[in-house]
Amino acid sequence: MTSSFNEFFRTATGGCDPYPYQQRFAEADPLPHLLHVPTGAGKTATAILGWLWQWLSKKPGTPRRLVYCLPMRVLVEQSERAAKGWIKSLSLDVPIHVLMGGVNTEQWFLHPEKPAVLIGTQDMLLSRALNRGYAASRFHWPIDFGLLNNDCLWVFDEIQLMGVGLATSAQLEAFRRHFGAYGQAKTVWMSATLLPSWLETVDLRAYVANLRTLALTDADYQAAGLKERWEGPKPIKRAMATVDDLPHVAQLVREKHVPGSLTLVVVNTVDRSRKLFEQLQKVYQPAKRSRRGGVRREPQTPAAPPPDLKLIHSRFRPRERQAWMDWLKSAPPPEGRIVVSTQVVEAGVDISAQTLWTDLAPWPSLVQRFGRCNRRGEFARDNGAQIYWIDVPAKDDKGAAPYTKEELDAARKHLEKLEDADLKSLHDFFETLSDKQREELFPYDPLHVIRRKDFIDLFDTTPDLAGNDVDVSRFIREGDDLDVQVFWRTEKPPSGELDSKEARQLAPARDELCPVPVREFREFVEKKKAVFRWDPLDGRWIKARREDIYPGQVFWIPKDQGGYSLEIGWDPKAVWPDDADLEVPQRPEPKTEEPEYDSDLLSVFGWRSIAEHTDDVMTEIEMLARNNNLDAIPWNILGVAARWHDWGKAHSIFQAAIKDETDGEGKRPEDRAGRRDIAKAAPQGFWRRYSRKHFRHELASALGVLTLLRHGQAPSDWAALPPPLQNLALYLIAAHHGKVRLSIRSMPDERKPDEPDKLFARGVWDGDPLPAIDLGGGVYAPEVTLDLSPMQLGRGKDGSPSWAERMLSLRDHAEFGPLKLAYLEALLRAADMRASKKADERAKGKNYA
Repeated sequence: MTSSFNEFFRTATGGCDPYPYQQRFAEADPLPHLLHVPTGAGKTATAILGWLWQWLSKKPGTPRRLVYCLPMRVLVEQSERAAKGWIKSLSLDVPIHVLMGGVNTEQWFLHPEKPAVLIGTQDMLLSRALNRGYAASRFHWPIDFGLLNNDCLWVFDEIQLMGVGLATSAQLEAFRRHFGAYGQAKTVWMSATLLPSWLETVDLRAYVANLRTLALTDADYQAAGLKERWEGPKPIKRAMATVDDLPHVAQLVREKHVPGSLTLVVVNTVDRSRKLFEQLQKVYQPAKRSRRGGVRREPQTPAAPPPDLKLIHSRFRPRERQAWMDWLKSAPPPEGRIVVSTQVVEAGVDISAQTLWTDLAPWPSLVQRFGRCNRRGEFARDNGAQIYWIDVPAKDDKGAAPYTKEELDAARKHLEKLEDADLKSLHDFFETLSDKQREELFPYDPLHVIRRKDFIDLFDTTPDLAGNDVDVSRFIREGDDLDVQVFWRTEKPPSGELDSKEARQLAPARDELCPVPVREFREFVEKKKAVFRWDPLDGRWIKARREDIYPGQVFWIPKDQGGYSLEIGWDPKAVWPDDADLEVPQRPEPKTEEPEYDSDLLSVFGWRSIAEHTDDVMTEIEMLARNNNLDAIPWNILGVAARWHDWGKAHSIFQAAIKDETDGEGKRPEDRAGRRDIAKAAPQGFWRRYSRKHFRHELASALGVLTLLRHGQAPSDWAALPPPLQNLALYLIAAHHGKVRLSIRSMPDERKPDEPDKLFARGVWDGDPLPAIDLGGGVYAPEVTLDLSPMQLGRGKDGSPSWAERMLSLRDHAEFGPLKLAYLEALLRAADMRASKKADERAKGKNYA
């Protein structure tokens, strides 16, 4: 650990000194809530290295997880690379994780006691903070929900681009203050264009006046490196064309392009970017008139090689996006480079164009786009840096899409007065505005704001009776910005039921996934395109219908259905070339995240009895307690829940699923032969499907303890616990796979008992025996007959509360609440997973055949 932040920063960045404001941020006590800094001034390094310095300095109250939230996907990879570079230069063991579909992120949640940096888009991070994680298994939702709402610092970058997600970020800050969290849970909002009034949501409004702001001072503006950016000239003119005349715009772009330089053209929609890109291709490859007067498509031989042309927007796979970044970092060829892009370059993409063209857009977006021209101040005024803005003559909101006519009218009025868009001129311009003018230029009135009741309801992850979930998409992005993720494979997926290993091997990898607007994808499916979605209840890929499509889902598209071009990105009309590489990627071996309801991946590890595994989990709980300095965590309750969490594995249905021999290929180890107290069995071939579909051993565990409690037979470690703590331990037992939580009800297709009135749920039947078993640590569970009456609503005949009443009272308890409950749930699940993985590691190299 270096002795000063200056030395620390220089080591991380390869010799760069921090700007004064970066040092003030790192040494702030407490951290500011608002960071108002011009584009290109190093906000990413400020946030990540500032937090890291505070953590390593052991500053009291520093959260151990940094959650870095970005509005666009293209920024995620860039921020990840930068963060990993800094960490490597500092020789630190602080992992960087990207939370996105197709990414194996199990390591970060297995170690909640360790520091970590988590990077993702607002779609992926806000959905997880709302307990509806996009592109994640529903059984994993509560882990993310718990760990992203406790002991963490949220940093929202480029908040002017977040839309309704900004209101959700403000409400989440208010909810954490209201419900309470373990450790510190703080938020920092960053932007070059920032108004505190944007955060005045219904539940945070009372706190906004006291939010602390860090802004740049004269000393910052004169610092080496920042001074050039601050004063770098960017003269601006109105283009003599409008957006509805694309051939004219393309011709102007060619005329003003400076050989050897970068020309950046930023337009407002993906569809328009494609069309303008095609026009530029025509401009540089003009058609040639034939002798018969017709038009041939053969290009003329140009007098000089054309510049590199590239199309960049958000509807590409990461495979292609990575190629962009490498391409953009290289020096332009002698002919120069022309990039047509959408809003993906507005924030964070570190490119500096000599010539910038931009569609008229809302003022905050324009400020960000201006930041891509002469970004580092390398072009002096006489070297030709230039910005041109292209008018959008919209008569109504439809013509202004994706923005509103009012936003564009306000921006146009002020643009016509602006002669230079350098950072200093924009700052001075902003200072001259009245409050009314600022509200006009920076309007913010989100249509949907999540309320406290909505947030509480999201704690329950059980689908409704029709199989639907509460839709959180309206709290994350505006309507036209909502996406699904799709990937392409050569063939259709297998039609039958898959086991967990097969499902893992066929799951998409991160670099395969392409974001597609929900509206466009529904239209694609309506044209009788065959696409498939994963059904976690049935454990199979099934054909998707239009009504099955909602934001955050992942879909499999067979190659022959088309929909993608390596040059254009997502395009419903595109056809894959015959030689396209769509091979199934190699997937890492066993994950802990379970892809379907009936899977029990944590049981497919090295051989362990229930007592042995329980002792292993208790060891992990003790390790978590030693290395986690958070106050008020009820470690004793976590220990009680851990001791009893796998009693249900003694149930005959679970034990019968473990074969005595593996289809003639092997047999149980001698010390496991004939035993009916097995918790873990390896390898995979020793497992068969449960004879009762959807059987959940954790429900049997919780019901076994609850039956004892209701009959006055409380075990010694439960007897001294008051009812709220008994309910907490019961909840943690039931929830340790994320499949049984607030409610107990039957699944639509599970096997029913022969007796018509017998209660049943999740493969457990009323009256099932649960054998006496050794739970390790000198604790023995007695034999019990399971009573499912608590699954019914209302009080029982003996006056005891139902399961739902117990769990809802726990959720609404002043000492716990939804955020702390989820964090405790995540801790027990991490301990269980770690114990299972360590058992597997011990078993490696042994031959059980």
